[in-house]
Amino acid sequence: MSRRPTPLIAEFPVSGREAGPYGITCGPDGALWFTLVHHGRIGRLTPDGGVTSYQLELASGGPSVITTGPDGALWFTEFRGHRIGRITTTGTVTSFPLPTPDAGPFGITVGPDEALWFTEAGADRIGRITLDGDITEFPLPLSGAFPSAIANGPDGRLWFTMNQANAIGAIAVDGAVTVSPLPTPAGAPVGITAGADGAMWFVEIGAGRIGRITPDAAIDEFALPDRASRPHAIAADADGNCWFTEWGANRIGRITPEGRIDEHDLPGTSCEPHGITVAPDGTVWTALETGSVVRLTPR
Repeated sequence: MSRRPTPLIAEFPVSGREAGPYGITCGPDGALWFTLVHHGRIGRLTPDGGVTSYQLELASGGPSVITTGPDGALWFTEFRGHRIGRITTTGTVTSFPLPTPDAGPFGITVGPDEALWFTEAGADRIGRITLDGDITEFPLPLSGAFPSAIANGPDGRLWFTMNQANAIGAIAVDGAVTVSPLPTPAGAPVGITAGADGAMWFVEIGAGRIGRITPDAAIDEFALPDRASRPHAIAADADGNCWFTEWGANRIGRITPEGRIDEHDLPGTSCEPHGITVAPDGTVWTALETGSVVRLTPR
């Protein structure tokens, strides 16, 4: 029986263990941009290992998820500061407080309208912010849902996980929301991404599963070998695969469109992999909350 080649894994220290690298994305400048959730900073890592970080106004703001905006800047959520932030590739930071108190913004993505859409985990709302900073909020039909990650879908809607409602939501640009409950109880979905197959793929941190939902709300679930691995974030590559972090098991996993799962151990123990992103060259990058960023090169 043939064996698939083992990927190359390289680790880049980017902070002390207490800073908490969390979200990560590929920037328009070819660097990796990441959040330091416990220190209120945004970091930048070049492919050759050069590290820079930028202090935000609120050191306690809890910057969480970060994405590249249509304006060539990086946009991020401040979960504890209840703000949306913007940082240019030269380090200029702008902050936009949300109108709803204790909103707890977490996930963020670019919508089909070239605005940024984000979840408000503490307020059961989905938010929209224009590049000029105008904010609109849309209430969800459920309370206590804890909307988490959000991604732009192939059907012109924004798809998001409802962690405490055990459901996947979709919102149109006019604010119309649909909710699809998950078949598995206590799945507690978190990360979500648009796959190359026209479906949305998500992780169930509570059930140790990877899920797939089509635009017409047909759901498939794929159990991980280790149900206690706590999958957290997920990102799609150009070949139709999705890569995900296993926060509770120190691994990066890959699932093919057919549902085959491969897993790869990360350096050290209890490294807490959180955010994940796929670069244009196909390398996979993940932020370890213990102070590093890891690059996985598939072979």
